[in-house]
Amino acid sequence: MGQEPIVFCKGGGCTAKLGPAVLSRVLSRIPKVKDENLIIGYDSSDDAAVYKLTEDLAIVQTLDFFPPMVDDPYIFGQVAAANALSDVYAMGGEVKTALNIVCFPEAMDLNVLGQILLGGSEKVREAGGVLAGGHSIADSDVKYGLSVTGVIHPERIFANNRCEAGDVLLLTKPLGTGIVCTADRLGAASEGAVDLAVKSMTTLNKYASEIIKKYRVHGCTDVTGFGFLVHLCEMLTHRFSAHIDASAIPYIPECPEYVEEFYLTAAGQRNRNHVEKQVEFVNCSFAIEEILFDAQTSGGLLVSMPPEDGEAALKELKGLGLPCNIVGYVTDREEKTIIVEG
Repeated sequence: MGQEPIVFCKGGGCTAKLGPAVLSRVLSRIPKVKDENLIIGYDSSDDAAVYKLTEDLAIVQTLDFFPPMVDDPYIFGQVAAANALSDVYAMGGEVKTALNIVCFPEAMDLNVLGQILLGGSEKVREAGGVLAGGHSIADSDVKYGLSVTGVIHPERIFANNRCEAGDVLLLTKPLGTGIVCTADRLGAASEGAVDLAVKSMTTLNKYASEIIKKYRVHGCTDVTGFGFLVHLCEMLTHRFSAHIDASAIPYIPECPEYVEEFYLTAAGQRNRNHVEKQVEFVNCSFAIEEILFDAQTSGGLLVSMPPEDGEAALKELKGLGLPCNIVGYVTDREEKTIIVEG
């Protein structure tokens, strides 16, 4: 019998990540590091680590890598790099250096690897960073991403868990990339849906971050593998609740159709299982529920900010050319953490 062909895209991106429930159980058993200069570590479920070097300088460190979610190696490289770089922007930082992380089958055409690395390197340059090297290993499947270092002022960090009652919640990219990529892998996605998903996933959050830095920001995260609702629960912690207007959610228009055909991901269902008891849906369709649980790859920023700042920032963000909107508001703690109203 001949050797099985190597399949480039089996389903990946942030849908390949471990579920939030599993990850939280594992991390809870790791001893906490006590260092007064570690401003943000993994104990706050934030997007990146921040370590203070001087009174006016801290470094932001993050890494992310995953299997392909699209068939084009060049686009995959762009998406994976944009996703890894995003964590620095979600903290309000500036990208400085990046290192490639590569897993690649020895039997696969090296031109494929070249296209992945080309796509990644172009996004690092667009970010204003320097690609300084990396590490590669032979593996049965393709995986790619970056380790990224950025800088930030210690007093200007966008933490994910400092929202305040009365804040509005601003989402800077459309949801639904996981659903669209699943439908596309099965040959069911339209060209328009795929094009919008790719545009969203390859757009750096650098531009949205630069806009929101002009305003007062109480909390910020990027929406990735844990989906909108899990990331929002992390922002609210045990102190606040949020009301979400389902009609205001920006998403790729074809997603409800794909949900009805059950082009869903296991990652989305893990997200649902993790937080569904904290969420109340009022007059919402099943499609909206799935879109809000859907694992995103290189998703947008979710920002908690005063209402007047949110309205002003939204006007600027619309100029970036992606669907975005104010999707809800933060309240004092209620019985449910999140109430989604249709």
